[in-house]
Amino acid sequence: MAGQYPEKNAVYEDSNQAKQSISNMDPPKKPKRNKFAIGCTILASMTSILLGYDTGVMSGATIYIQQDLKISDVQIEILVGTINLYALFGAAVAGRTSDWIGRRYTIIFAAAIFFAGALLMGVANGYALLMVGRFVAGIGVGYAMMIAPVYSAEVSPTSSRGSLTSFPEVFINAGVLLGYVSNVVFSKLPTNLGWRFMLGFGAVPPIFLALGILIMPESPRWLVMQGRLGDARKVLKKTSDSLEDAQLRLADIKEAAGLPLDCNDDVVSVPKRSRGQDVWKELFLHPSPTVLHILLVGIGIHFFQQASGIDAVVLYSPRIFEKVGIKNVTDKLLVTIAVGFSKTIFTLVTTFLVDKVGRRVLLLTSSGGLVISLLSLSIGLTVIDRSHDEKVTWAIALCIVATLTSVAFFSMGMGPIVWVYCSEIFPLRLRAQGCGLGVAMNRFMSGVVLMTFISLYKSITIGGAFFLYTIIALAGWIFFYTLLPETQGRTLEDVEELFGTFFRWRSTSNELKKKKGSSVGLQP
Repeated sequence: MAGQYPEKNAVYEDSNQAKQSISNMDPPKKPKRNKFAIGCTILASMTSILLGYDTGVMSGATIYIQQDLKISDVQIEILVGTINLYALFGAAVAGRTSDWIGRRYTIIFAAAIFFAGALLMGVANGYALLMVGRFVAGIGVGYAMMIAPVYSAEVSPTSSRGSLTSFPEVFINAGVLLGYVSNVVFSKLPTNLGWRFMLGFGAVPPIFLALGILIMPESPRWLVMQGRLGDARKVLKKTSDSLEDAQLRLADIKEAAGLPLDCNDDVVSVPKRSRGQDVWKELFLHPSPTVLHILLVGIGIHFFQQASGIDAVVLYSPRIFEKVGIKNVTDKLLVTIAVGFSKTIFTLVTTFLVDKVGRRVLLLTSSGGLVISLLSLSIGLTVIDRSHDEKVTWAIALCIVATLTSVAFFSMGMGPIVWVYCSEIFPLRLRAQGCGLGVAMNRFMSGVVLMTFISLYKSITIGGAFFLYTIIALAGWIFFYTLLPETQGRTLEDVEELFGTFFRWRSTSNELKKKKGSSVGLQP
């Protein structure tokens, strides 16, 4: 038989040799992490340390501010929470600013504004000037929170975008921890100097940050939006896993910017629409089903991150610990360091897992754990409230553990993933303004939580306040499960394809109903 079909036998032999050569080949190596891209995202993400430091330091500084300036709890609420409302202004204009002067210079601008705000707070001689300093610092916070994840997402290669884009949350938590440590260090000073040094020290990080940003390249996507293809090509070669990856990313960006793929000039003319024109019309007046879905998710994910009350847990943790029986001020500040440490460690864990496990799994696990932790904290605080000064050991232990697990579960998903996800889902033409809207919602809800927490727990008890946050966190879990697709492994330009199915289905369903109704009306 073999001799009858020599040609067929030759094909079989060639096929077997090919299979054998394939089996002898080394498996494809996983691309090494791009160190230059990592360095760029670390520098950009350090902007977020400004918000973290302010959040952490205010938790202890308010104790001394209230003693020194003799102000009420309501004034403390306003002092603590309004920085987030001021950040709305920064976030609202940061998107347009970054489209105008570039991502890199917007980061420097944010650092300069926060530097001025920290100095004003440090030298404040009264409540009025302190509030002025909070306003200036708030503008800087709004700029920083919007631009850091956008730059990180745009400069990162697809293979490690999730972990690199989660760096802003890492530095927020590092800032919180630094603020807690600052509280303990400067608490040894006289009351009138201690809180001023705590707040004024916040002017130090922006100096080093601004100097570091000068060595960073501009975002390749912003360069393409300006028609500077030659510069974008150079940056992509430095920040991609390979030359082929750089070429693929450039092709995707050119397509998103409305440029022909065969355009290889160093400087080109870019359609106006990709430079940020008509963005608000596309977002709000005439959104497509895809844009509507992305906008809902981009704003909703930030709403639930803050409405679940995590800032109340972090910033008012000294009051929670006082409720469970820790009365000494120094002891309360030392315990808050454990809160900051827990946040930082679990955020770092997420940074290494997000590109392996995916965004959706971590987000659902995180929000589910937060629901259980907040419910436990609510139960423990309610029992302590009703014990009438009788020491209930298990309830005290439950409150301390629930406080730590709340920040731990939040930090393993809802904290970093929100920034990763929001910076990924908006198309290039809408990214800066879309992320700005998300940050605006984030800061607005944070301000609402911080400015109402004391009044809320005085009205419905502290346990009741955390039970309310539990219900909101549960609603958030349902929202994430229903509307958030997985974006792991997709290029920024491909992510858009994952959205809009639900709204297209609703639109098609309504059209079919209208057609059916009109056809029925035509029947005799």
